[in-house]
Amino acid sequence: MATKSKHSIEEIIEDWCKKQFKGQKYYTKTEAINPEIEIALNKAPSKQGGSGKNYPDIKCMLFSENGRKIPVMIEVKGKKGDLIKVNTKGEVDNTKKDSDPNYQNIAKYAVNGAVHYANAILNFTDSYKEVVAIGVNGYEEAGKTIHEVDVWYISKDNLFVPKHVGSFEDISFLLERNMKDFVTKLDALALTSEELEEHKLSLENDIDRKLKALNQRLHDIQEILVENRVQLVAGLIMAGLGAEGVQPLRVEDLAGIEDDENNDGQRIMSKIRLYLSHKNLPKEKIKMICDILSVVFLNSELQKPSEGGESKLHTIYADINHNILPYITKELHDIDFTGRLFNVMNDWVSNPAGDKNDVWDFATGSAGFLISAMHQMIDDAKQKYAKSPIKFEEKVNQIKMEQLLGIEKLPNVYMLAVLNMILMKDGSANIIQKDSLTFEGNYEQGENINHPFPANVFLLNPPYSADGKGFVFVEKALSMMTHGGRAAVLIQENAGSGNGLPFTANILKNNTLRASIKMADIFCGKASVQTAIYVFEVNRPHDAENDLVRFIDFSNDGYTRMNRKKSGQSVNLRDTDNAKERYAEVANLVRYGKGANDKNLNYFKDCYTEDYITLNGNDWTYGQHQKIDTTPTEEDFQNVVKEYLSWKVGQVLKGESGMGKK
Repeated sequence: MATKSKHSIEEIIEDWCKKQFKGQKYYTKTEAINPEIEIALNKAPSKQGGSGKNYPDIKCMLFSENGRKIPVMIEVKGKKGDLIKVNTKGEVDNTKKDSDPNYQNIAKYAVNGAVHYANAILNFTDSYKEVVAIGVNGYEEAGKTIHEVDVWYISKDNLFVPKHVGSFEDISFLLERNMKDFVTKLDALALTSEELEEHKLSLENDIDRKLKALNQRLHDIQEILVENRVQLVAGLIMAGLGAEGVQPLRVEDLAGIEDDENNDGQRIMSKIRLYLSHKNLPKEKIKMICDILSVVFLNSELQKPSEGGESKLHTIYADINHNILPYITKELHDIDFTGRLFNVMNDWVSNPAGDKNDVWDFATGSAGFLISAMHQMIDDAKQKYAKSPIKFEEKVNQIKMEQLLGIEKLPNVYMLAVLNMILMKDGSANIIQKDSLTFEGNYEQGENINHPFPANVFLLNPPYSADGKGFVFVEKALSMMTHGGRAAVLIQENAGSGNGLPFTANILKNNTLRASIKMADIFCGKASVQTAIYVFEVNRPHDAENDLVRFIDFSNDGYTRMNRKKSGQSVNLRDTDNAKERYAEVANLVRYGKGANDKNLNYFKDCYTEDYITLNGNDWTYGQHQKIDTTPTEEDFQNVVKEYLSWKVGQVLKGESGMGKK
């Protein structure tokens, strides 16, 4: 009868692994592959969850034929049952239900530990986008040594989701002669679009939940004024990120010293200045940001230590460092992190106001529109310059530094927009804090300062309390778009039925209304307004006799919305009726119309019409052009006959009933 090994043979299994490299270079626990990986392993929490160093048992580097460098982390165990712990979905079980790391599993199981080390590299280095995590376990049974090898692949493109490469008898697949076949296996492990969407949604839910919990603590426990929370959180995130040559702020750095030159607020501001300077931001922007943040970190009471010697800044930063920063150190792709941060914080604040394109946003908010535009332009550039990495890199830099411009008046919202764009690695060189209505259309920072910004795409969701329901901003911006182009405005729908006058009429003198889209209840109870998107062709006067406008009723956009404050994205926004396909169809309708034989119409056959408008600026809404066909059909005739016969029979029966009573 087989007996379970009661002692660990980890050292024996580790030696077995090392012998298989057959002279090929590997690194032991105490050897560093290179300084960048070593620093990453130091920065990340240890596999027990503390601040100690991470020591993978064996490390190596794979060098593929096309120049890829893929770090490999190997963790070895030596008892039966210690290879891997998975959850009910078969995924590496390294997190608890609340998304906190499950350090018990990470420390106990070989694969779980190796994945932990892999995530440390992905989270804390810039050079590496993919890592191989290998768990090796061995034990003695029935006089034999059993070896188990389980291999997983983690990459930023896969949203850090470990993908199973396979189970092996040994680790000879790491040898140079087997490299090509092994890398081919890795490249086949991309997440499907469905998996990407599922994990993205899960990540968004976690972000929402953690941000809401943080905001509640800032309100209930720390009693931070609502007008200070955005600056406070944004500044602490910057201080905690670090940059090349800049060590991130550590919780222990905030020592509660009362010295005016070395208190917790001064230490935080010092880290923020270093962070911003290493992002190559214009000096004007750095000064502006620091002036805004100094109100919270230097001119408040938050830096003063309590009787226990700990300042509120220390307590709050420890919270952010544990619960928020782990999300930001990951590459979030197109997840608008600070847009979510702003939405959470905004629940506590009363709104005082209610590749080839150069895009501007006249009411930037958290910069969500600009981030989306940036991603689309980069995707276009990726296709255009697929054969020239150098040209692609140059174009991406130009997009980020020269082709995006946003204007935001409110200091706390501006601060959030800057943070969002920095996290998306654009430099935010052209996010300007000022009143859009006094903006003169020029770059105000960087190398192009005082030169006209050549906008040919305009995106806006204006404050609806402004003149013309916000159309005052639209008229101003369109008048400065001398290069033509396109504009899309998300605005209160009745602004197009007269409430946007005189601005709507003025706009038609120089611009063509191309489409009017009646939106779903996108605010879901947060604002009791019906919105629409109006799309314009810029610098071409509207021709009332020849320009057909595309009117779309997008009331059913496929999403079911709820407004539960304590719920995450998966509850409050659910795709219940082909939302992605519906949005794609609307985009096609706006660009191309219904097409020959209505080929572009599927979901919106009964919700689309094309019609002319006047130049009065008061007949832009879908309802004003909805066509109802009153021509009777054969079915209508049959229904009328049925109803008549039913009525006639009823009358006869009533007559008979009456005769019986006489």
